[in-house]
Amino acid sequence: MTDWLLSIEGTETGHTVALFLAIMAAILHAVFGALQKGRHDPWLTRGAIDFSYCIMAAPFALFVVPWPEPHMWAIFFGAFVIHIIYKCLQAWAYTKGAYTVVYPVVRGTGPLFAVIGAYLIFEERFTGVQWLGVGVLLAGIFGLALYNMRNLVAERDTLNAALGIAVLTGLFVALYTTFDAYGIRATQNPFTFLAWFFMIDGLVMPFIAVRRWRRMPDAPALWPLMTRGFAGGIIAFLSFGAIMMATRLDKVGEAAVLRETSTVFAAVIGVVFLKETVGPRRVALMALIALGAVIVEMGG
Repeated sequence: MTDWLLSIEGTETGHTVALFLAIMAAILHAVFGALQKGRHDPWLTRGAIDFSYCIMAAPFALFVVPWPEPHMWAIFFGAFVIHIIYKCLQAWAYTKGAYTVVYPVVRGTGPLFAVIGAYLIFEERFTGVQWLGVGVLLAGIFGLALYNMRNLVAERDTLNAALGIAVLTGLFVALYTTFDAYGIRATQNPFTFLAWFFMIDGLVMPFIAVRRWRRMPDAPALWPLMTRGFAGGIIAFLSFGAIMMATRLDKVGEAAVLRETSTVFAAVIGVVFLKETVGPRRVALMALIALGAVIVEMGG
């Protein structure tokens, strides 16, 4: 598997596989976000998820994949710091604002800066048509956020704080996207990066979650929480693993933009599972997001 992946890097086959991985990551990332915003406190859910994928990744990191090269430890430390800040901001934003407002703002801010980062770090260049696609996609994403804000009933008193935190979270989405792409390209075996990343990345949030859980006057039962955490851990492996692999096989900027079609899937999840309303305007905005992603892909 590893040899085959390495053989298709930078090829047309690699581009096709990266496209599939980015779309898969978009769908799963929307599910992942809904899990964190749903039934339990976002901090507790995140802690349960991180604990689950840390435990699942450890045997692969320690006994299956090749050990990281010496230069990778500094990269793992950088990724660890960036992701901890991102996860704290994400959980904070979800405690302040509605999912269908916070999620589009986070995901809309991320790809623009990720494309700029890919240009500065990897010297990737978008065509004029692709920049048009980015504009269309961002218009749809931020339009969706604005529409949801206008129709927001609950959590309106904390809306300004939620939006500010969401924008900052989006900046860290761009930062971890480009940094992780650099990291997975810096090692010979991409699965070495993935296994060690997930093991290291899951070390801190469980302790924060336990501390928060103990201070709750009406703390939730652990079994349903850990069940959600286990499901989230599997989804995280597939979602984040897919987008990281896509950035190794093909352009970082294109993968980052295509992943943000997750906003469309997040809106669907918000309606079906979180009982949030939808209408023709939101449908049109979601179609705009999808159209932008198609333009980016076809314009390359």
